[in-house]
Amino acid sequence: MSTIPSIKKLDQAVVNRIAAGEVIQRPANALKELIENSLDAGSTQIQILIKDGGLKLLQIQDNGHGIRKEDMAIVCERFTTSKLSKFEDLSSIATHGFRGEALASISHVAHISITTKTADSPCAYRALYADGKLIPAQPGQSADPKPCAGNNGTQITAEDLFFNVPTRRKALKSPSDEYNRILDIVSRYAIHNAGVSFACRKQGTTMADIQTKNGASILDNIRLLHGSVASELLPVKNTFDQLGFTLDGYVSNANYSVKKMTFLLFINHRAVESSSIKRAIENIYSTLLPKGGHPFIYLSLELDPKNVDVNVHPTKKEVHFLYEDKIIEAISDTFQQALESANSSRTFYTQALLPGASNPTSDADDEEPSSSSTRSSNVPEYKYVRTDSRVTTLDTFLYNPENAARAAETLNAESSSTDSSQPPVASVTTTCSVEVIKKTRVEVRLTSVLNLRKEIKKQENAKLTAILSNHTFIGCVDDVLALIQHEQSIYLVNYTVASEELIYQIVLHEFCNMGQLKLSTPVSIREYLAVALDIERHNGTLPDNLVSNEEIIESITTTLIARAEMLHEYFSFEISAEGDLLALPMIIRDYIPSMDKLPVFLLRLGTEVDWESEKQCFYTLSKELALFYSAEPPLRSEEREDYLWKVQHLIFPCFKTHFVAPSSLKEFVTPLANLADLYKIFERC
Repeated sequence: MSTIPSIKKLDQAVVNRIAAGEVIQRPANALKELIENSLDAGSTQIQILIKDGGLKLLQIQDNGHGIRKEDMAIVCERFTTSKLSKFEDLSSIATHGFRGEALASISHVAHISITTKTADSPCAYRALYADGKLIPAQPGQSADPKPCAGNNGTQITAEDLFFNVPTRRKALKSPSDEYNRILDIVSRYAIHNAGVSFACRKQGTTMADIQTKNGASILDNIRLLHGSVASELLPVKNTFDQLGFTLDGYVSNANYSVKKMTFLLFINHRAVESSSIKRAIENIYSTLLPKGGHPFIYLSLELDPKNVDVNVHPTKKEVHFLYEDKIIEAISDTFQQALESANSSRTFYTQALLPGASNPTSDADDEEPSSSSTRSSNVPEYKYVRTDSRVTTLDTFLYNPENAARAAETLNAESSSTDSSQPPVASVTTTCSVEVIKKTRVEVRLTSVLNLRKEIKKQENAKLTAILSNHTFIGCVDDVLALIQHEQSIYLVNYTVASEELIYQIVLHEFCNMGQLKLSTPVSIREYLAVALDIERHNGTLPDNLVSNEEIIESITTTLIARAEMLHEYFSFEISAEGDLLALPMIIRDYIPSMDKLPVFLLRLGTEVDWESEKQCFYTLSKELALFYSAEPPLRSEEREDYLWKVQHLIFPCFKTHFVAPSSLKEFVTPLANLADLYKIFERC
């Protein structure tokens, strides 16, 4: 009798579980796949809920385009995808997921439920899955998706991960370790996808361990998730046409050094690892950092999809690409250039007084040594900094300007005033509503705009930037001045002037990428120009012998209509062919400027903007927007509360993001007191 074992075909359930074990190695792998699916669905908000490190519960909810009801029957089957139709499509794949294995693999090792709703669906649908197939909620019931309540988007819940693979479950580390791996994945994608809001928390807790905002930049998210390293980062950016790739990211300078390297690498927007790129970067920093020191690196590479093989690893953890040696050499040269240009000066942190040493500033030569000459190494109480600029106060949530009585900025007064000493004002009511526009972020390559941004950087006062970037808001003194604290010092800030510079910089920073403030009622530019001219003539700023009001109004209106397309593309203005203003740019989210300034703003667009020269046009137009949107005390007392709330909760937080304080602002930020000095005064009292 033969002892040679016969070859048998494995049961399909065994095959699927083996495949699932390759794709889903631990909860963090499952979550990575689900995050990538949410990003492919165009989500702007992703919320993640975890229990027991993802083994007991792993839930992700997004606001993407959702899944059609007719597709829900096969969504968890293997090799079902909306990304590919033939093998050749792999050579041009530009999405995160593509093989159709993620949901299928999870469904073979966990209990899956999916609740989803598309924008055109009257309701959401919920379905349960096991081993890639629909299953009923109760025996004997239909397995078809059931209608239910839900928001646009998709919620996927995976419970009891690896319940049927006990050896895999036992091999995993503690729930806390698995949760840390999950946080690492979420933080990586939150940094890279700065336009998407991420939230990750444990079940049963109200405070999220990771919480990012839609409007935050990459640098903002690095500061939020990795702390002080953000102030030591250098931007790196380059395009290599011959090699067919672009490089973008942030690298730490020579002042920053830690025991373990933080390396966030994205290739074509997918988080991957590359030992060869990592090794090349470490070689560069080995000559700059102390022995055992390592840098912080965030690097995003965009390669021609034809040159990248994304299908070499089951979890897509690694990719292979052509011209690897040349690309790594180009990356190294870019890093070297950025570090050399930034390292003309180095900052070394020293300890002023060693523990147990005598005070070198004391008159030791005139006195006999005594036990009192030995000082404690503890920091004196009066040198403690008792504020944290990252803390959000409770009053942020206590007042909502949308619920205030004003409901919108209103331009409102009598045009026929009986008091001739008062300037005429508009008799039109204008209401703004915020409209969120989903659009792909545009990379600005106009030389004029890039030069204007460089000029901002050249005028920077680094010390003043640090004060405003890391301040703690104390309170508004009046309608123009506010108190802030930075470390041990208190400053008085003229926020009317500072906000004008802030708006100017945001306009250039968000050039081509601003949202819109839709006007509920279209504004007739001609009518508002007439109001503005009456105001200017009444104030004596326009000579009486100038051309007639009608000629000025028609000239300015014609100019704005002729440039409506440019204004819409670059600055998100919307002007109709009839001369009506339909929308204004949304420069700071939820911030609506004082509409009392709208008539004069429209007038100045015609008189102060240089429409002939490209650079001067963008410069003067940005300056006029800054003047219009800057904080200015309201004319009506009932609007003061809303005005001060916007100053504290909308304007001052923007100083902490990408604001570069110019030297000209120094005279408007006045130091008032130092906490160490105040402590001495109170001590004497």
